[in-house]
Amino acid sequence: MANSEMMSKIENGQGFIAALDQSGGSTPKALAGYGIGSDSFSNDEEMFALIHKMRSRIITSPSFGNGKVIGAILFEKTMNGDAGGKPVPEALWDRGVVPFLKVDKGLEDEADGVQLMKPIPDLADQCKHAVAKGVFGTKMRSVINKANAKGIAAIVAQQFDFGKQILGHGLVPIIEPEVNIKSDERAACDTILLGELTKQLDALGDDQRVMLKLSIPVEPNLYRPLIDHPKVIRLVALSGGYSTEEACAELSKNEGMIASFSRGLLQDLRVSQNDEEFDAVLGGAIDQIYRASIT
Repeated sequence: MANSEMMSKIENGQGFIAALDQSGGSTPKALAGYGIGSDSFSNDEEMFALIHKMRSRIITSPSFGNGKVIGAILFEKTMNGDAGGKPVPEALWDRGVVPFLKVDKGLEDEADGVQLMKPIPDLADQCKHAVAKGVFGTKMRSVINKANAKGIAAIVAQQFDFGKQILGHGLVPIIEPEVNIKSDERAACDTILLGELTKQLDALGDDQRVMLKLSIPVEPNLYRPLIDHPKVIRLVALSGGYSTEEACAELSKNEGMIASFSRGLLQDLRVSQNDEEFDAVLGGAIDQIYRASIT
């Protein structure tokens, strides 16, 4: 059963969820943005050690614990590591930040206008380990590129199939069928997605509730019915490649939707900044995203 204090924080807290879950192919890009080039590591172990050091610096910075960040999504290696001398999930919750675990294994090739998730054969083991670590929920991402009704129905069905398994372990799943913001059929994708999500939510059992992480819709407040749905704990928005300024401007048009940004949070952080500079930049981004999330 999900921790009731964490549930209250996520359901009612004023703030946003930080996405610190870059993994695999996205890690070198995240490190490059931070000012660490590929010549600084020679294997995956060294690469992940560097990204963990960056994440630990974020988690332990004063501004990260100022109450405006209510949750953080973690990569498995981050969940298993330490920050400030404590296991990361414990370090986060000590600062009032609810931990989530990214559980997906990446994307399949596009078919029917979408990219389904690859199989997650170790999902049960991941969930058991997350529960033991004090994690509240999970996150899994798939991508919609075209307004293909068959593809979007399949992507939402897959998300909810995995989500029900996750709920069975006492964790709260974040369902993330991302609409590609570069799609030339984006508005139509949003509309089809709304219908498919509503069908799946309506079919959930009495004791089953989920979170949703969606691209900011083209039509402001299109997803208001999802925010109001009794099976939705919280609706959060991904930045989807927008800059911090763009993402916050778009998010502020959507009442009740809060941020779960990655690039939008990290874009101006650099390894060369001293601790005071680093915290000032991070704090500025947190303040900006917080304001957009409570509008």
